Amino acid sequence: MIGLGIGAGIVLAQALWIGVIAAVVVLIAVVVASGVRIIQPYEQGLYIRLGEFIGVRDPGLKWIVPMVSRLVKIDLRTQVLDVPVQEVITRDNSPTNVDAVIYVRVTDIEKAYFKVENFRKATIYLAQTTLRAVVGDMELDEILYRREQINIRLRDLLDDATDPWGVKVEAVEIKEVDPATRVKQAMEEQTSAERERRATILRADGEKRGEILKAEGDRRARILEAEGIRQAKILEAEGERLARILQSQGEAQGLRILSLGAAPLDQKALTVLSLNTVGKMADGQATKIIFPFEITKLIEGASQYIGKGREVGERPFLSYEDLEKMIGKTEEVLGKVPTPEEIAEQMEKKTAEMAAGEETAAEVETKKKLSDILKEEGSKSE
Repeated sequence: MIGLGIGAGIVLAQALWIGVIAAVVVLIAVVVASGVRIIQPYEQGLYIRLGEFIGVRDPGLKWIVPMVSRLVKIDLRTQVLDVPVQEVITRDNSPTNVDAVIYVRVTDIEKAYFKVENFRKATIYLAQTTLRAVVGDMELDEILYRREQINIRLRDLLDDATDPWGVKVEAVEIKEVDPATRVKQAMEEQTSAERERRATILRADGEKRGEILKAEGDRRARILEAEGIRQAKILEAEGERLARILQSQGEAQGLRILSLGAAPLDQKALTVLSLNTVGKMADGQATKIIFPFEITKLIEGASQYIGKGREVGERPFLSYEDLEKMIGKTEEVLGKVPTPEEIAEQMEKKTAEMAAGEETAAEVETKKKLSDILKEEGSKSE
């Protein structure tokens, strides 16, 4: 029995030692494992041991002394910080609500951790005060229409202020500019009045152009009408001139034929023809007849011819050659007689010349002046 008790005690002692050793091993493993740190590719770590900065640790698997050391990891990616909405009084005393977004990135993790308590909060507060100062120094219209300049100015100011913290301000964007209600109402009224003014100007300009075009159209119509009347009168005068020429040429030809036909007649034949003419004149309805020659001589010649009171001398016959010597050649007496084809060609040529010259120099100058007026009005409206 004693032997069995001693053996059990030995086995118990061995188990106890084994348990103690296992516990120590596990404890050591836990302690060692607690010192393992993993730094992501977009991070860097600050190794601090017993309150002393040891150095910067790059991404990867790192081990620090447990319980007396710590590793502070800082994100190196661009971070977005939202600046809360705040009311700003502009230079023209217009209450306006403004908010913005800031894009920052840590460039020096040692400064970002040791130089400022919380660089994110510090950057937001700094952005609020800077935004209030910049916007408050501008008028409302400038804020609405010059956002790009405001963003650039805010970025430069914040970047200079955060540079000692190891923080880089990459961009600043104003999200919204919301004027007060009464200011927005005044702006809407101003916009409505401006649009009404533009509409009035456009209507007046349209009416003005319409009156100009109407006046120019009336003037053009009167010019065309006057030109048509002028051409009609020219054509009518030209026709009358040609008719008179043809009539005169016809009468000249008739006289030539009469003179050529009377050349072989003697005094007796002429007397008979004259009496026949007197007889025809007597058949008319006129109560008064005027003879273009001395009638007594005609009667005396007729009585002598009929009564044989005296001998009537023979009138010598004239040949065509002698007649041409006396009155001249036919072409010299009558001139050049145009043929119907020549008359028609002359009329067509005259009509074409008048049609080609329809647009006079005055009309060209008028069109030029109208074009200049329309261009000037277009530039004023723009």
